[in-house]
Amino acid sequence: MSEQPGRAPFDAVLCDVDNVIRHYDPAGLHALERAAGLAEGTTTKVAFAPERVEPMVLGRIDQQEWVQSIAEGLAGLVPEESTAWELGTALLESPFAADEAVVSLLRHARTRVPVVLVSNATLRLEDDLTALGLADLADDVVNSARVGLAKPDPRIYRLAAESAGARPERCLFVDDSEENTEAAAALGMQAVHFHTAADLERALQPLFS
Repeated sequence: MSEQPGRAPFDAVLCDVDNVIRHYDPAGLHALERAAGLAEGTTTKVAFAPERVEPMVLGRIDQQEWVQSIAEGLAGLVPEESTAWELGTALLESPFAADEAVVSLLRHARTRVPVVLVSNATLRLEDDLTALGLADLADDVVNSARVGLAKPDPRIYRLAAESAGARPERCLFVDDSEENTEAAAALGMQAVHFHTAADLERALQPLFS
């Protein structure tokens, strides 16, 4: 915690994971889509339709059941069932890497205030963070698949704030989704719609001034 918590601009940082800390490389998936005669991004569009992604991020189905759902959604778009499964699996297994600039900023922020990761993710998230060398990046991880709540449900924001030991209105919330940042702002959080590491850097600057 900050040595002068009353003067800090906020008492905790709540941060999304995917497309903020972690970025996926879709090149392999796109190659498979082109080979199957699909437009790039088709598999992702099918996979992240609410009726498919919500059961997964709420922990109601596992990753292989999600792949099955994706394959079913691709039926009719590709000639072979095996191709649909290959595309779903390629999405699930897409390689990923951490944005080191964002990681560095969050580690710096954590020297002053708690950092909690808040992610709509699968049950594999914690293992993925370990694989990235980020198991110690935050004070806690609020994973939708484990808590049964997903952004933009206000309950997951309150749970994350509670985990950080801060009131919602004293939290800085960072996410790449405008819908999610608007939900955070509605709770009184300082919301940052993330595009690049520079957005996070600007938001954190008052913490060190």
